Amino acid sequence: MCCRYFIDEHPVLDSLLEQVNRSPLAEQFTARTGRAVKQSGEVFPMDVAPVVATGRSGRRAAFPMRWGFSGRTPLFNARVETAAVKPLFREAFASHRCAVPALWYFEWERLLLPGGKKKTGDKYLLHPVGEQLTWLAGIYRMEDGLPVYTVLTREPSESIRFIHDRMPLILPESRIDEWITPGTRPESVLPSALTELEYARA
Repeated sequence: MCCRYFIDEHPVLDSLLEQVNRSPLAEQFTARTGRAVKQSGEVFPMDVAPVVATGRSGRRAAFPMRWGFSGRTPLFNARVETAAVKPLFREAFASHRCAVPALWYFEWERLLLPGGKKKTGDKYLLHPVGEQLTWLAGIYRMEDGLPVYTVLTREPSESIRFIHDRMPLILPESRIDEWITPGTRPESVLPSALTELEYARA
């Protein structure tokens, strides 16, 4: 599960935001949805944020995208285990993959009370060990002429299972270009997912 992440000043993020702010899509989002591109702070579902995907040139580029596929309710996450076969996600998973840059993501501890009732516990921030950024693997599509994305999730590593039973699919920066290339078989990149995370109460 991933429903909040954090961006702030960072050389890579600053460069991506420069590209995004120059994009005509940024003005279109503001004009048509009333949402400006998030520049810093916590990113919430339905926010417009910088996302990396393959541009028309075939190279990595940054685009403003809104977080959440439309449905009966907005869909902010998609299970990587079933994305290739779910009708809503399979086309995007096959050829419209993206990477979402963050400093870290947030998760809320799920507590199981006596009787089986669940309760929300402490808020944690999480970041992959040894990485500058947290690259959340995602997929995107066009809705009404504007790009929207969702974050892929997977089973959590054992070290953070006490927080939540899902975690975002996080990739090393070295595999981002391969992941977003339409001709890549996504299954070939999945084994490189990062699972060793450091965490702290937020």
